[in-house]
Amino acid sequence: MKTIHDYLRQGLDIEEADWALKQLEYPQMVYNLTGSQKAAFVGEILRSRSALILTYSEEQARKWQRDLRTWLPYEEILLFPPTEWLPFEVLGRSREITAERIRVLDRLAGDNSLTVVAPVLAVERRLFPPEKWRGHILEFKSGGHYALPGVLTQLVAGGYERVEVVEGRGQFALRGGILDIAPLSGEAVRLEFFDDEVDSLRTFDMESQKSIAAQAEVRIPPVLEYILTKEETEHLRWEVKAQARRASGRLQRLGKPEAAGRILEKAAHIETRLEQGFVDENVYPFLGMGQEKLVTFFSYLSPDRLVVLDEPLRIKEQLDFQERERMEEFTRQLEHGDAFFNPEKQFLDYEDILRFGSERPIVGLSTLLREAPGLAPKRVFNLSARPLTGFMGKTRMLVDEIGHWKSQGNVIALFAGDQEHSSRLLQGLKDLGVTAYRRGLSDPVEGGNVYVYPFSIDHGFELPLGKLVILTELEIYKRERKGPGAVPKPAAPKKSASQVLLTDLKPGDYVVHVQHGIGQFVGIERLTIGGVEKDYFTVRYAGEDRLYIPLDQLHLLQKYLGSEGDSVPKLYKLGGNEWHKVKSKARSAVKELAFDLVKLYAQREATQGFGFGPDNVWQREFEEKFPYQETPDQLQCIQEVKEDMMRSRPMDRLLCGDVGYGKTEVALRAVFKAVMDSKQVAVLVPTTILAQQHFNTFRERFMGYPVTIEMLSRFRSAKEQKAIMAGLKGGSIDVVVGTHRLISDQVKFKDLGLLIIDEEQRFGVAHKEKLKSLKANVDVLTLSATPIPRTLHMSMIGVRDMSVIETPPEDRYPVQTYVAEFRPELVREAIRREIQRGGQVFYVHNRVEDMDQVAYFLRELVPEARYGIAHGQMNEVALEREMLAFLEGETDVLMATTIIESGLDMPNVNTLIVDESDRLGLAQLYQIRGRVGRSNRKAFAYFLYKPQKVLSEVAEKRLAAIREFTEFGSGFKIAMRDLEIRGAGNIIGAQQHGHVTAVGFDLYVQMLREAVAEIRGEMVETRVEPSIELQVDAFLPDDYIGDAGLKASLYQRMAQIQDENALAEMLDELIDRFGTPPREVENLLHIVRLKWLASELKIEQIQQNKQQVTLRFAADPGLSGEKLMQVASNSRYPLAFGTASDGRLECKVRVRILDQTQLLQAVRETLTTFFDIAERPSA
Repeated sequence: MKTIHDYLRQGLDIEEADWALKQLEYPQMVYNLTGSQKAAFVGEILRSRSALILTYSEEQARKWQRDLRTWLPYEEILLFPPTEWLPFEVLGRSREITAERIRVLDRLAGDNSLTVVAPVLAVERRLFPPEKWRGHILEFKSGGHYALPGVLTQLVAGGYERVEVVEGRGQFALRGGILDIAPLSGEAVRLEFFDDEVDSLRTFDMESQKSIAAQAEVRIPPVLEYILTKEETEHLRWEVKAQARRASGRLQRLGKPEAAGRILEKAAHIETRLEQGFVDENVYPFLGMGQEKLVTFFSYLSPDRLVVLDEPLRIKEQLDFQERERMEEFTRQLEHGDAFFNPEKQFLDYEDILRFGSERPIVGLSTLLREAPGLAPKRVFNLSARPLTGFMGKTRMLVDEIGHWKSQGNVIALFAGDQEHSSRLLQGLKDLGVTAYRRGLSDPVEGGNVYVYPFSIDHGFELPLGKLVILTELEIYKRERKGPGAVPKPAAPKKSASQVLLTDLKPGDYVVHVQHGIGQFVGIERLTIGGVEKDYFTVRYAGEDRLYIPLDQLHLLQKYLGSEGDSVPKLYKLGGNEWHKVKSKARSAVKELAFDLVKLYAQREATQGFGFGPDNVWQREFEEKFPYQETPDQLQCIQEVKEDMMRSRPMDRLLCGDVGYGKTEVALRAVFKAVMDSKQVAVLVPTTILAQQHFNTFRERFMGYPVTIEMLSRFRSAKEQKAIMAGLKGGSIDVVVGTHRLISDQVKFKDLGLLIIDEEQRFGVAHKEKLKSLKANVDVLTLSATPIPRTLHMSMIGVRDMSVIETPPEDRYPVQTYVAEFRPELVREAIRREIQRGGQVFYVHNRVEDMDQVAYFLRELVPEARYGIAHGQMNEVALEREMLAFLEGETDVLMATTIIESGLDMPNVNTLIVDESDRLGLAQLYQIRGRVGRSNRKAFAYFLYKPQKVLSEVAEKRLAAIREFTEFGSGFKIAMRDLEIRGAGNIIGAQQHGHVTAVGFDLYVQMLREAVAEIRGEMVETRVEPSIELQVDAFLPDDYIGDAGLKASLYQRMAQIQDENALAEMLDELIDRFGTPPREVENLLHIVRLKWLASELKIEQIQQNKQQVTLRFAADPGLSGEKLMQVASNSRYPLAFGTASDGRLECKVRVRILDQTQLLQAVRETLTTFFDIAERPSA
């Protein structure tokens, strides 16, 4: 029997086309195919070969990739994206695109059997030769011998950056004989050398730094696309100098001394970079000037590789347009002294593409019957395929059409996307009386039957000659498959920054000592006291006082986190009374908050509300039409909200998640559920624009259902508002979206069942009071776009129902981020490129006073763009007008302050320019960057700073951090931490926020957790934190761990260990990351063990005095005299029991002359004996 592939081959004349290729009858031209039909044709051709598919845009390339992955599930289909070759220098740039390109080059250099899809602009620039590329790939085998200095030299030459700890792509770290490397793609690897032999080879997780799995061998490609030898670099340097002098002289003769000077300045900078060995993206534009050999992308392909040109005419138009743009930009730069070398010979034109491509089998695809420029085909195929029109969810029409196709003997294939949607579709067809069968691509099928496949392609089509009809989600539901075509993978739960970074202390950071208050961390100092060496955390207080904190008291120290990451808190005086007053005041306020929370929660639990029914068929159908794949977080939140709604007490749930993470969809499903039970829904938002946006979204999603949706805001006339209020009172309106007008006394509902509040913290006090009465016995879902710390979330369990979406949708392109000096040509290029592709631009300038000057400058720079201005000092109506005009596409560029940080979802805005970015906080920059890249289109963010500006130390650090999260993806944690603190303020309220600033976030949360437990009548156990004073050397030596920040982190993590498993994990990690621990580290781990053992026994102090160790109990250990006698008789060391002056038990252990290891062993054995006897039943 035949499979779907056989029907495709028949309908697309594959046998004939395949035979012609084998007979060397090419070029071929294939006409009359569109979109997914082309991919089906090529997919069948590629069942016996691999190919390079060139198309006219990146969006089209990703569609090709997605479709081919369906037709060729066991083949590797890689995308080679175009890189941004920028005509200006950048300090940092994100590396996702470089990673994709290098992955392809690396694979092609080692294996020629894979298929590559590329927009033609990705292959227009000449490349490093494949044989030189292979020479820079590092390959390691377990047990192999390698000279470590040579390995390090090659890593640096390949563009890797040496760091203390590998946290991002393109970095490496060496600690003793352990080498960590993180290539741009794939897993990070850890090599352990013994002399020059690789003793162990394993992958590791960059977040936890722990090893994952042993590997037999690994391959490490460079992180740069071009690598020059010393001779090539030197020659290029001299050539840059010579050409710059010639260009400068020419400009001098034309009377342009400033431009001439700029050229020499730019050349000197490039020369310096080359002299220092930097061959990065800033040097790329000058390649080809010297002796370096460059080749085309086709050099990476085998001679028999099939080349497919998707729409040759459009490919030519794209290349010609790009060439014109480059020449115009070069001419402009030449006149201003910003360029002196025309890089045009680095690029291929259409004729070059044809010349190099025609050395291989070549097939052109064109939808329209028109001549392909430069191609003289030996075979032409006019195929018969028809696109399908959609059924828009009209099931009756779909059933009728299926019946018609069946009667003609067609195979009807429904592509549902995945297994879950296949099951839903099969059930839906069964309900409609249509028999359908689940199938895989290689399963047999017969004409006149309906089959459901768990795959997806972009568009359905009909092949009359093949008797095959393929329908997709787009035709069935108008559910378009979204996303850039990433390989589907389960979303890993994202750790919040508060989980990741609780311990990263650096010198200069502010800290909170629970007993002494806020100070400044100076560093870790090693002191020799009583003949033994130990490390102490040194904290500076007011008046230059210093506190030395031993490692056994680190539980008293926390990193200070206030309202904003950049804020500078007041230092307290050691021994003063002020800190205790501040702490006491905060504790009272926290108790008050905890009391209110517990009381409110109890009242809500006791209130009788409405229990909504389970999901019905319409609910399932409504959810099926969601055009994206839900994230696991989203599904969890949807489940939690529905369960709350089905309970008979009123729901009061807070849903947190960044803009674009899918909160609106959670709300929509709750709304649908409420309306299905004949209840009304009110959606309250803080601004008129947001009301309009939600209104549009709701109407679009509820299309086709008998649900009446209205909006109550300033955009409605008085007459319309009156009619809407009458509809709400009479019950003819089901859902209303509105601003604070919704909570005015004039608005009455017939039967309100659900209230959704978006960004409650943005409403005033008076509005919040009104909300309280409205909330009384209806279900309430509050949405917040600011993330919250996990610690706060955990401390409020049982007093506040919260759902958190932490995972971003998987179908987003990464935002291409650049950190660069402000240059007019950069801004012009960025704005023009976005407008030319029909998109819009955010231009952020955070000073209102000179906004008009910036507007004038931009209008002169790019006169063809339409501009709008938005800032917080405008009156509300004017601001709304500007925002609405931008939202509706009437303006192209919105010049704004950081007012754009939160709120609106604008998928058409995909370029962000921030001038003077060094003046903004990292959290602000992170959140602003989140405003773009919210569609399946590539987005760009430019963080600019003034040229030659002397930056402050804070700004310098900030730019370095921006560069870090741009290039390595690691600095975002700091930004997230800042953001979460801001989110915490939204939840606990402004009044409490002052106390967070006063005592620091972590101490505040600790107080809140204790207060909530106390008020709820739960036992608040105070953990005994023993001090340990033993005469042993216990520290992390500098030659074992050199980095102070890393040391501080490890010390703080050790302070939190409370069981044997955690201790074993720490030892494994130390061995894994740093090698075999020396004696001092072993001693340190023994002391960590003693600390938690003593804590369990309620021992508050272990103190050595010469040949005696005293154990002092904080409380009665509950041991009878008989049991104490048993402890003494079971101990290998002489014990003496007594009581201290305060009546507490003491145990003195005689240790005589023991070395450090024996001393630790003696104390451990004594504590273990106490444990054993304490757990035995009394006689």
